[in-house]
Amino acid sequence: MKKGIHPENYRLVAFKDMSNDEVFLTKSTANTKETLEVEGVEYPLVKLEISRTSHPYYTGKSKLVDTAGRIDKFKNKYAKFKK
Repeated sequence: MKKGIHPENYRLVAFKDMSNDEVFLTKSTANTKETLEVEGVEYPLVKLEISRTSHPYYTGKSKLVDTAGRIDKFKNKYAKFKK
């Protein structure tokens, strides 16, 4: 195996799912400027929009997320083509 191609700065990082506020710790090299205290210990924080705790595939729950009214914008844009 080639030497020097893998990062060596692995450390524990807190990943926070912003959709349900679930936090989990794992080793990572992700750069971040924010920190989060978990059980009295401060960790670098990486914010996620979706993770295994909120993804419909893993939770078995299907939900429609309409950010910024995308569905309404689409319907309004193409309403003139209705017969």
